[in-house]
Amino acid sequence: MLTTALALFLAHLLADYPLQNSWILANKKKPEAMAAHIGIVFVLSFIALKGELLPTLTIAGTHLVIDLIKTHYAPDKLWPYITDQLAHYAVIIGVLWFWPELALLWPDASIWTQYALAVSAGLILCVFAGGPAIGLLMSDFQNIEHAGLPAAGRMIGLLERALIYLMVLTGQPAGIGFLIAAKSILRFDTASKDQRASEYVIIGTLASFGWALLISYATLSLITITGIDPTPS
Repeated sequence: MLTTALALFLAHLLADYPLQNSWILANKKKPEAMAAHIGIVFVLSFIALKGELLPTLTIAGTHLVIDLIKTHYAPDKLWPYITDQLAHYAVIIGVLWFWPELALLWPDASIWTQYALAVSAGLILCVFAGGPAIGLLMSDFQNIEHAGLPAAGRMIGLLERALIYLMVLTGQPAGIGFLIAAKSILRFDTASKDQRASEYVIIGTLASFGWALLISYATLSLITITGIDPTPS
């Protein structure tokens, strides 16, 4: 069951983040963009379920319904974003409960396979899912002018969350302190000249670091609890 669940969660995260490109995101209200997204969900779920058609159709169909509700009716705020993701996860859990035989799809999966699935899913959730969450949290402060490079803030966020994830999973959380210090030094000149910019940076940094730490330690706990850590202790 664990391998099937991890495969399905990874399929969902791949479809919703790295493989949901800017064109799909910008045109989500158009049928062709939504169809492209659901097509990716279907293909990845079909692979994760080794060709089990009915459960795959259930996941893709409910994904479509959930995304249509969020896209057309939900406000562009943090809580609908979180609710949307939780709904998708609930569907996956429901499918695994309704079709218990899916637990037998990966009988020969090694501990390394399970570990790779868990780490990959955690990485996407930490690095990529954190971006929209932080952006929506900071949406009330978008009237603050930023003179930096276009999309530089997004790239910095991706990199810092990836580094935190790597440090936590490799047992080097002390390095996060150096990351905070380095960012503080690099941002000092801008922040010291504008209180509003300073507060914006502090809120965004704390939110990004908090998200990364939460997901990193949740992934580490999952690996420990399920006993799928193949690396020497």
